[in-house]
Amino acid sequence: MTLTVTTRHAIHPEHAKGMDTAALRDNFLAQDMFKDGEIRLIYTHYDRFVMGGAVPAGGDLTLDVVAETKTATFLERREMGVVNIGETGTITAGGQTHTLEHGEVLYLGMGTGAVTFSGAGRYYITSAPAHQAYPTRLITMAECKEVHMGASETSNKRTIKQFIHPLVMESCQLILGYTTLHDGSVWNTIPSHIHDRRMEAYLYFGMAPESRVLHLMGEPQETRHLFIGNEEGAISPPWSIHSGAGIGAYTFIWAMAGDNVDYTDMDFIQPEDLR
Repeated sequence: MTLTVTTRHAIHPEHAKGMDTAALRDNFLAQDMFKDGEIRLIYTHYDRFVMGGAVPAGGDLTLDVVAETKTATFLERREMGVVNIGETGTITAGGQTHTLEHGEVLYLGMGTGAVTFSGAGRYYITSAPAHQAYPTRLITMAECKEVHMGASETSNKRTIKQFIHPLVMESCQLILGYTTLHDGSVWNTIPSHIHDRRMEAYLYFGMAPESRVLHLMGEPQETRHLFIGNEEGAISPPWSIHSGAGIGAYTFIWAMAGDNVDYTDMDFIQPEDLR
């Protein structure tokens, strides 16, 4: 088995203002996370959030010790949320095996131990430091909370599915769900916002290979952008907006970590105030 971990350091907004396209992509774009037979993680210095992918490709992959955390096991002082964006697969942890269908989410609490990914799943991994051990829970599509937002007239009609969320279950600081755009809508997370108390990461998936999302980032008065493909993501610092518009169908997984778990704790930026 191959485990690869890369590190992303926190960037000051004044530094980000002077970055060219290559530097922005090097620091804020998450790509090449999904490769058959491998676990690939990105360890960020934004709230020590970790994102990555595990693709067992019909075999088994075990995530146990990650040297970058300096702990006996990866989950010794962490919690984890896993989304299956592939076909049916299983995850074994804490002496239990859980079957995940496409789109389902597994929460693993602090101290769970080694985690083994199996089957035909493509597993998107998110993790944040934890202070308390909450029980493992598989959240199915029927158990998530759905929120409907936007309108066709503004090209942002969308359905938000909340999984690791205070209205569904308890966690320490990790919040996770995903948003799907309705036919004919392209804009996600409009109006844009920031939340200085939390960082956020996106993973875009369900896209045609040639499609791209124009992901907006940066300070509200100093915006930047990334063009992002299928199964690629964006790391969003607390000072950055995070919005986007896509070509064709897409879904994005949002995951947050920080001081609180209040999903509505957002400072909205109206389109006319963006620069």
